[in-house]
Amino acid sequence: MADPMRIRAQVKDDKATVRVLMAHEMEGGQRKDANGNVVPAWYIQEVSATLNGKTILTAEWGPAVSKNPFLQFVVKGAKAGDKIGINWKDNHGDTRSDEATAS
Repeated sequence: MADPMRIRAQVKDDKATVRVLMAHEMEGGQRKDANGNVVPAWYIQEVSATLNGKTILTAEWGPAVSKNPFLQFVVKGAKAGDKIGINWKDNHGDTRSDEATAS
């Protein structure tokens, strides 16, 4: 399983700014290794975010996203103490889910 995501959610007024750093190699499938063999594609395809269990964001990614991707978004109506969950699934079927508390 991949390393945990680093999730920060900072509340100001009625909005939370959520920042997520995901640990993933994100190989596009077009690069060659030292022996000239194509390195197989391995990238995050689906990302979703939840606020207290309710889906607030879904995204479909592809091979053009960089290694260890960073995602930032703003959530209206969030309060300190709310739970922000982030889930991803890659093209190999691997998944990762992590959660943070807004402050």
